[in-house]
Amino acid sequence: MIPEEFQITEEIHQKKYLINGELRHWEGNTTPVISTISSTDKYAHTVLGSIPDMGEPEAMDALNAALAAYNKGQGVWPTMKVKDRIECMESFVKKMEKKREQVVKLLMWEIGKSKPDAFKEFDRTVEYIYDTIEEYKELDRNSAKFQKHDGVYAHIRRGPLGVVLCLGPYNYPLNETFALLIPAIIMGNTTIFKPAKHGVLLIAPLLEAFQSSFPKGVVNILFGRGRAVAAPIMKTGKVDVLALIGNSKSANALQDQHPKSNRLRLVLGLEAKNPAIVLPDADLDLTINECISGTLSFNGQRCTALKVIYVHEEIREEFLKRFAQKVDSLKFGNPWDDGVQLTPLPEPEKPAYIQELLDDALAKGAKIKNKKGGKHFDNYIWPAVLYPVSKEMRVYQEEQFGPIIPVLSFKDIEEPLDDMAESNYGQQVSLFGKDVYTLSPLIDTLANLVCRVNLNSSCQRGPDVYPFAGRKDSAQSTLSVHDALRSFSIRTFVAFKDNDLNNQTIEQLLEAKVSNFLSTDYIL
Repeated sequence: MIPEEFQITEEIHQKKYLINGELRHWEGNTTPVISTISSTDKYAHTVLGSIPDMGEPEAMDALNAALAAYNKGQGVWPTMKVKDRIECMESFVKKMEKKREQVVKLLMWEIGKSKPDAFKEFDRTVEYIYDTIEEYKELDRNSAKFQKHDGVYAHIRRGPLGVVLCLGPYNYPLNETFALLIPAIIMGNTTIFKPAKHGVLLIAPLLEAFQSSFPKGVVNILFGRGRAVAAPIMKTGKVDVLALIGNSKSANALQDQHPKSNRLRLVLGLEAKNPAIVLPDADLDLTINECISGTLSFNGQRCTALKVIYVHEEIREEFLKRFAQKVDSLKFGNPWDDGVQLTPLPEPEKPAYIQELLDDALAKGAKIKNKKGGKHFDNYIWPAVLYPVSKEMRVYQEEQFGPIIPVLSFKDIEEPLDDMAESNYGQQVSLFGKDVYTLSPLIDTLANLVCRVNLNSSCQRGPDVYPFAGRKDSAQSTLSVHDALRSFSIRTFVAFKDNDLNNQTIEQLLEAKVSNFLSTDYIL
């Protein structure tokens, strides 16, 4: 039974899109938005509504609007006072907060996110925006001064980069998308944003907030397939920043479209194959709980998920027995069900893909260690704990991004370390153990292979004030409240020699308060 507040009473046919400050009406072809969650007793996909299927004409309109708003650095937005940009962002987030229930409901239906996690994603995103505002104030306060070296004064600030093309992921369609979009906007860039293929309708309630909070052309929102709208934009060479969280194939394809790649800044969050390393002295109760969370939170559909577990052979049997029992004890259900831990997979084709990985592993010698492993539902496949896993198996090589858990055992710690060094990815690792003399050299090595070492805890992104980065093919640039403002800007400054003419001119400029860049005003 679906609670009344979460029922879909009517389909949402999104006909509006935002370009150049106008909520334009779409009359062209549309794409249905399907949920794998059934709203009837007999299982059937639920049609949630539809979105515009846009193409190159709309893409060019959005690009031209963003270019006009930036206006070669002369636009209202890039030259605006910092405090005025902050006021616009504060206006937006207040309007956004009023849409909480609508967005959360769509998060559950569109991507199968559990009710607590859906509310958490919305609230965390709002908190992220407020934290970004405060960090931007602090950044500006630290810039409200002059420096002097070798007889040359400098007034150094961070300036925008230009036009940003922003593409977010389906697994965190609000939080991770806004972790790109919000810092890009507030730093004075103009933006073109296309939501992911899943988690797209939930942007609709926020269109008016974007339209009414920012000058025209600062935020432009398109709908459709990436190859139809993003590729034509990139081919023009007029995009200054590609901000994407998703798949490296998509990122590479878009980069290749840009004719002047040396001018293109990349802010990318891509795949990861984060391992857990379980040492012989690990606290197994804590370790198993953290590995359950790490592998199966949101069904493992997170770049930060634990996607392979290395267990020391001394404790392998005990770990596998208890871990398999714990996986089978998890509750499966719809997102609004109380205590649910496993929810329907938003991609209709995902269970078949997980089955392919499972069949390949079994054919090459792996065994399913939990009784429910591989059991099919209408919109789900039960997580299979696989052991022993070898490097020839697809489940070892590919980022599974779903509910299947490969486990390897090791005798010598060099085995997992060598695998990590050879891996294409380098985001995070979870390390479980107690002995400080064992942990110490391991931490020193792991910190040079990944960007975050989680001690006796699962991998995760937050808190958002901490750096979020990756080595090798896992990321480019760093995201966090602090770092994202820097990723979407560049240091720029006014310099002058220390002489009477310059000093007098600068004093007059500061007194007249006619320059928004050259200012020592302190934001309270």
